Amino acid sequence: MAYLLDANVFIAAKNLHYGLDFCPAFWNRLIQQNAGGRVFGIEKVGDEVLAVADELSAWAVGLGDGFFLRPDAKAFPSLAAVSAWANTAGYEMAAISTFLQVADYYLVAQAHAGGHTVVTHEVPGASRKKIKIPDACIGLGIKCVSPYEMLWTERARFVLGPRP
Repeated sequence: MAYLLDANVFIAAKNLHYGLDFCPAFWNRLIQQNAGGRVFGIEKVGDEVLAVADELSAWAVGLGDGFFLRPDAKAFPSLAAVSAWANTAGYEMAAISTFLQVADYYLVAQAHAGGHTVVTHEVPGASRKKIKIPDACIGLGIKCVSPYEMLWTERARFVLGPRP
């Protein structure tokens, strides 16, 4: 089991909590956990991160292959399962159409295929106008946690030290 991170985890970390310049331990932790097979993004999330063309995208480019997973043959039945769930869960057609075109759909499907945990800042919603990642995860029996829950569970420690 690994963690699959939503784009909002990277973006919020850079913009709010763990800026690349003042909390490099967060970013180093992601790289270390990736090397250990515990933390990944998916290709579609990587595309979203790279599209911004800022210091976060420059960091992501430096990761090379292996951090943002490409879908494999195991993902195809899960794509169908997620699509079937979306089409029968009572959402408006526009919500379903949008969901099936964005990275969230692929993120949930890859988590489903691999038995992974999804990490996102999104929270479940009651609206039928937008499919939220946690709602899809709940509907499909996929574990979904916040970044803070992941860090706590994995016992991350960001210890202050001298500037490099």
